Amino acid sequence: MVGGHKMNRYVRQVQLPEVGSTGQAAIGAARILVVGVGGLAAPALQYLVGAGVGHLTLVDHDLVARTNLHRQTLFREADVGASKTHAAASALRALNAGCKVVPVNTQLHPANARGLVNGKTLVLDCADSFAVSYTLSDVCVELGVPLFSASALGFTGYAGGFCGSSPSLRAVFPDLPDRTATCAQVGVMGPVVGMIGTVQAQMALAYLIGQSPSPLGQMMSFDMRNFRASGFRFDDAPEPSGAFTFIAPAEITASDVVIELRDTAEAADPVTPDAHRMTVSEFQRHRIPVATGKRAVFVCRSGLRAWQAATHMRSYWAGDISLISMGDMLSHQRQHE
Repeated sequence: MVGGHKMNRYVRQVQLPEVGSTGQAAIGAARILVVGVGGLAAPALQYLVGAGVGHLTLVDHDLVARTNLHRQTLFREADVGASKTHAAASALRALNAGCKVVPVNTQLHPANARGLVNGKTLVLDCADSFAVSYTLSDVCVELGVPLFSASALGFTGYAGGFCGSSPSLRAVFPDLPDRTATCAQVGVMGPVVGMIGTVQAQMALAYLIGQSPSPLGQMMSFDMRNFRASGFRFDDAPEPSGAFTFIAPAEITASDVVIELRDTAEAADPVTPDAHRMTVSEFQRHRIPVATGKRAVFVCRSGLRAWQAATHMRSYWAGDISLISMGDMLSHQRQHE
């Protein structure tokens, strides 16, 4: 009786020859990590749970804000102020009690990423942070776990399948743009985020059922201002050499030369007491000597300024360079978005 009930629930996808009972069993056995429980995750999570994914781990440290609701449709007005992971887990359990949902109310960072990714069938990167995306890509490459990463801003966005048997996110995006922005800073259309999050879910399910061509090594881009969609494969994209890696503050050692790029308004205290505090332009004008065999560590909020300073340093120094992204404040702590 139970088996028949489950079959009735999933019959419309099981009857597809690409899925069948074998594909449905793979979906049910999947253990998926979803990082970022916001606009991208809202449709992705609902479709994954609806499809019968067996185990979901949700990672986010933020709280539901009223300004989230136009695009984060998993939440209701009554959820404002609640933990995103716990509010999402409650909604998803109500959608499918047969799916185990584990909320992890924390921020993903280099110190905990490996433990969270380890043992997962695949990872969905739904975070609004390039530092998180690069950290996940590095860990997924190390562990051989597929990563489905997406981003949406304004009227545009992309979704792609990385790592596993395909090149990493760094192979497609080896360099950062001169400026980066978030939804909170420049805005985004809710349906655009929802559409791209849905593509993420479909790519994940396509991987689980062994669909051909594989979603790994595939990039899809969307421009909903001009109503255009495009895609390309990057199966042979080379991995960049000498990439800057993100580390956690706890990984700073006594021998590191630390450059704190946040001002006192951002952080009253630098990441370490002996850090050199300056702006990117000040660092570019005044080179800080770093002895051979030592490591330079650049620290800022998002990682962008750290990347810019590190890129400048790489032009004249070939030693070890690491970056630290201290992350954003919680939504209820932000004064202006």
